[in-house]
Amino acid sequence: MRIDRDSRGSLALVYIIGAALIAVFLCFIRQPWLSWPMSALVLWFCIWQTAFFRVPDRKRTGTPRSVTSVADGKVVIVEKTFEPEYLKTDCIQISVYMNFFDVHANFWPADGEVTYYHYYPGKHFLAFAPKASEENEHSCVGMQMPCGKRILFKQLAGVFARRIVCYAHDGVSVSRGAQCGIIKFGSRIDLYVPLDAEIKVKVGDTVRACETVIAEL
Repeated sequence: MRIDRDSRGSLALVYIIGAALIAVFLCFIRQPWLSWPMSALVLWFCIWQTAFFRVPDRKRTGTPRSVTSVADGKVVIVEKTFEPEYLKTDCIQISVYMNFFDVHANFWPADGEVTYYHYYPGKHFLAFAPKASEENEHSCVGMQMPCGKRILFKQLAGVFARRIVCYAHDGVSVSRGAQCGIIKFGSRIDLYVPLDAEIKVKVGDTVRACETVIAEL
């Protein structure tokens, strides 16, 4: 396990503020029954943030035609839709919602080449709301797999998320299971695959990045 490279500064700030708060509680609050629980709560928050920003070691799974989950979380949408930006055709949308306790590091869903990338500033509706897909701050990454199939995924910010990190740029070759970015706090991934894909998940399923096959192309 390691800490996400773009989150180390944020985590250091959390620990500095946490240490200062604990020092204040222990030095100026004379009631141990109050100062110690408050200090323990701050320490728990620091540990939670460490877990939140971690990048876990994951093993690749599936075949060259497999599309694995970009993120840990819960499947909230599986439906046919029209994707107008990159695929420009009817396809299947699979959305995974990440809560505050899920790992928020994201991973490439397939081997291939990034052929499209665009970042959109936007609003911050609840990430599981349908309108979040178009109106929230998000990034779009289009990929072409070695088999010739194209897929698209979006990193969507939520109410509290204020930063999306994505390592994509046009022409880069990527490998399924390598980290592709991170989204800070509650957020969502929308994945778009061709209509003829065999979908392996359903609404309500809990998925793990790299290790859960979302679809077979």
